[in-house]
Amino acid sequence: MRPPTSSAVRARTGRRGPAATAAVGLGLSALLLGALPAQADGGPGGGGDAGCSLDRVAIDPSAQVHEGLTDAFTTYGDSGEGWTGGDSTYSVPLDGRRTAWIFSDTFLGPVNPDGSRPESTPFLNNSFVIEDRGALSTASGGTPEAPESLIPPPPEGGGWYWVGDGATDGDGNLQLVALRFWYGGGGAFDFGWESNHLATFDSDTFERLDFVDLPSAAGVQWASWLQRDGRHTYIYGVEDLGASKYLHVARVVGRDLDGAPWEYWDGTGWSATETDTARVMDGVANEYSVTPLRDGYLLITQDTHEIFSSKIEAYVSCSPTGPFTPLGTVYQMPEVGAAGSYGDPNIFAYNAHEHPELRTRGDRIVVTYNVNSFDSSDLYEDVTIYRPRFVEIDLGLRPDCGRGLGRCG
Repeated sequence: MRPPTSSAVRARTGRRGPAATAAVGLGLSALLLGALPAQADGGPGGGGDAGCSLDRVAIDPSAQVHEGLTDAFTTYGDSGEGWTGGDSTYSVPLDGRRTAWIFSDTFLGPVNPDGSRPESTPFLNNSFVIEDRGALSTASGGTPEAPESLIPPPPEGGGWYWVGDGATDGDGNLQLVALRFWYGGGGAFDFGWESNHLATFDSDTFERLDFVDLPSAAGVQWASWLQRDGRHTYIYGVEDLGASKYLHVARVVGRDLDGAPWEYWDGTGWSATETDTARVMDGVANEYSVTPLRDGYLLITQDTHEIFSSKIEAYVSCSPTGPFTPLGTVYQMPEVGAAGSYGDPNIFAYNAHEHPELRTRGDRIVVTYNVNSFDSSDLYEDVTIYRPRFVEIDLGLRPDCGRGLGRCG
């Protein structure tokens, strides 16, 4: 069923409540309680059988709140000058030492003195927060008096666009994957994904330059993660079946997602046919990350085997296509549920991923995740809920000779 929302909140926003966003990130993966991650089709990924040092590691993770980013977004959000909360929370480095923080559903200001939101606060489906040498500002469409989403709803057929990961193209423009959703899609929350698109923005003015269709024939949302590696950009997606979610991989030559034909990992090699794409593993969220680490790859995701899990999990592979070996839980999101930091059973967290450009040394990574409530009125009463959390995690990688995955020494 759809998370309970206040009819009054739905009426004043004129859109679905933000709690609905998280349904995409969580779905109903609870039906797989306690399941172990499965490497679909049982075959090794491209090059994964070649071996690397990550074949024989274990973790001893430690974590702390990233004070710098937490303070920056809290101060800016509380000011009510623009963005005051949102989810997705991807980041793309731009020229001039700037960063575009990419958000899907977004609240704008103002913020009341008691830390609540006015009922009339603008609510968008997507926005950017631009970080420029420590200062934050908001990029949205429309005008200051009547703000709109950077990618407005489709002119025909209804629906809206949520956004996935982004990157810069060869001209330095900001590209990101936009996912079209629509109401009446059936399932627990009665909305469904329809298609993938590529939005290109000028990285100085954030004017939208182009909007084109992307492959959408395989039922895969190709927006979970973009990773440049060598001469390719790898595109990670999710096949979201509600009760289960599967990781898929595609790639293109070069930096432009619309500049070359896509190839799809079919379990043993690369195919030019999208419907040949293979399930690499299950248990991932709609948003996750796959990044180079040492001589292999690190996958960070919320565990969607459990209902509204508080666990962020790490996996490693010697290939960008897997297979991915579980290392274990690297962080427990403390806000979740009645026993969480809000003491509210309606609070949940979702869609954890890494920000690799923020790695400082060794195996220390920065991860964000989103927090939300099944009761949308909570998000108006307390602006702190619907904001990203920033966590610095030291993976504590160490040799492990007892896993039977390779030789030590």
